[in-house]
Amino acid sequence: MGQHNCRPQPGDLIAIYRPFYQHWALYVGDGYVIHVTGPQSILGSSSSSTRAKVKKELLKDVAGNNRWRVNNKYDRYRTPLPVKEIIRRAELWVGRQVPYDLLGGNCEHFVTMLRYGVGISGQVSKAGDRITGILSAVLFGVAAFVPPVAGGILVGAGAGAATGRILKRAIAKRMLRSHSG
Repeated sequence: MGQHNCRPQPGDLIAIYRPFYQHWALYVGDGYVIHVTGPQSILGSSSSSTRAKVKKELLKDVAGNNRWRVNNKYDRYRTPLPVKEIIRRAELWVGRQVPYDLLGGNCEHFVTMLRYGVGISGQVSKAGDRITGILSAVLFGVAAFVPPVAGGILVGAGAGAATGRILKRAIAKRMLRSHSG
């Protein structure tokens, strides 16, 4: 359920607050959003891949009992495309199956690609950074806490980028399981 004073405009990003993650959609007007639905594993090919379907649905149906709000948070760093272009691009995807990758091609990446021309997902970055810091502190015994603006937990020497990549993949698998349910 959205904020009572929330009035989305066509082209706005909508964050839907579900347990453990945010689902993202693009508002296209008249109460409708375009979004990537839950991923499904495609088996039977030489390699297992995950796909999702792009749908146009009423915002109230997509949000259900979850809180939602307009969240154009990247406007501070990126210039949105013209609204007509955003809507045109979004409508072209409706009904199509798209590759789904929690780290590089999730619902937030999809709608930010439509709005800005580049896919961005702050929740993936935040989750990976936090898990990397916590696990590195446990593994290496070194961690310095820094203000949230700097990213939460900053790992000490020796943690390495490889640990971060491994941990980000592990958390992505967990998020994917909870996202598809």
